[in-house]
Amino acid sequence: MEEIKQSETAQPSRNNHKRNIAALVIFAVLAVIGAFVVFFYIQYKNTHISTDDAFVDGHVHVIASKVSGTVKNIHVVDNQSVKKGDLLLEIDPADYDTKVSEASAEMSAEKAKVREVDARIEASKKQVLEALAVVEVSRANLELQQANLAQAEIDMRRTENLYKKDAVSKERYEKTMTGNKVALAQVKAAEEQLKQAEKAVETQRALFKQAEAARSSQTSSVGQKEAMLTAAELNFGYTKIYAPSDGYITRKTVEVGNQIQAGQPLMSVVPLGDVWLVANYKETQLERVKPGQKVKIKVDTYPGRTFEGEVDSIMAGTGSVFSLLPPENATGNYVKVVQRIPVKIVLDKNTDPEHALRVGMSVGPTIIVRD
Repeated sequence: MEEIKQSETAQPSRNNHKRNIAALVIFAVLAVIGAFVVFFYIQYKNTHISTDDAFVDGHVHVIASKVSGTVKNIHVVDNQSVKKGDLLLEIDPADYDTKVSEASAEMSAEKAKVREVDARIEASKKQVLEALAVVEVSRANLELQQANLAQAEIDMRRTENLYKKDAVSKERYEKTMTGNKVALAQVKAAEEQLKQAEKAVETQRALFKQAEAARSSQTSSVGQKEAMLTAAELNFGYTKIYAPSDGYITRKTVEVGNQIQAGQPLMSVVPLGDVWLVANYKETQLERVKPGQKVKIKVDTYPGRTFEGEVDSIMAGTGSVFSLLPPENATGNYVKVVQRIPVKIVLDKNTDPEHALRVGMSVGPTIIVRD
C-alpha cells in the first residue's frame, strides 16, 4: 500500500516537470521568434521610410477668356477627357468681326495716303532735278555773258584809244560804250537769274524733305493701324478657347448665353498623365533619403493596389517657412517642434496607365532606403 501511494505521488510530480520543460521550450521559441520579428521590423523601419501625410499633386490649367462677350457654344462637359487643341468654348464673334473690318478699312485708307505721299515725293524729286538743270543753264548763261562783257570792255578800250586819235568816229565810239553797258547789264541779269534758279532748287529741296517727313509720319500711322488690325484679329481669335493640354474638364462654371468678362475663370483642365506626389516627411526621417530612390505607394482609394515611383527632389525648406505666418524663433518663447519637409515623388511611367490617381488624393508612400 505504501508503494502504491508513493507511485501515485511521484506521477504528478513528473507531469509537472514535463509541463515546465515544455513551457520553457515554448517560451524560448517565442522569445527567439520575437527577437527575429523585432530584428526584421527594425531593419524594415530603417530601410522603409513611410508617412501618411502625402497627397497627389499635379498641374491645374484654369481656363479663362481673354475677351468679354456672350457665350455662344460650349463643346465640353464636366469630367470629359480632352486633347490639346480641342475646342472648348466659343464666344459670339460678331462685335470682334466688325472691329476687324473697321481696322482693316482704316489701314487701307492710311496705305492709300502713303501712296499719295510717294507720288508727291516723286514729283518733288523731278522738280528738284529740273531746278538743278535750270541752275546749270543759268550758270552757263552767266559765263557767256561774262565773256561777252570782257570782250565788250576790250572793244571799248580799243575804240576809246582810237577815238582819241581821231581814228574812229564818235558814233562808233558811242556804240561801243553802249555795247559795254549792255554787256554789263546782261551779266547782272544772268547773275540774278542764277540766284533765282538756286533759290528755286532750295525751295524744291525743302518741298522734297517735307514730303519725305510726311511719308515718315504717314508710315508711322500705317504701323499704328496695322497694330490695331492685329489686335482686332487677335481678339477675334480669342473668341474661340482651346484646350492647353491633354486632360480632364473640371469645375465648369459657365453655360451658353452667359455674359463673361475677360479673365473670368470658366473651367479647368487637369492633365492626369502628369501627376506626382508631395510627401511631407519629418526632418528626422530624411537623413538617408536621396533623389532616385524607389518608392512604394499605397492609395486610400485603392487599398489592394500598390503604385511605384521614385524620389525626384527634396524641397529647399520646410513647409512652415513658406506659410503665410512663418515661425519666428527669436521671440524668446521658442518651442522645438519636429518640422516636415516636402518631398516630390514622381510616378513610374507604366504604374498608372489608366490615370486612376486624381489630384488631391491621400496616399501613403514608403521610400526604400538601401545602403
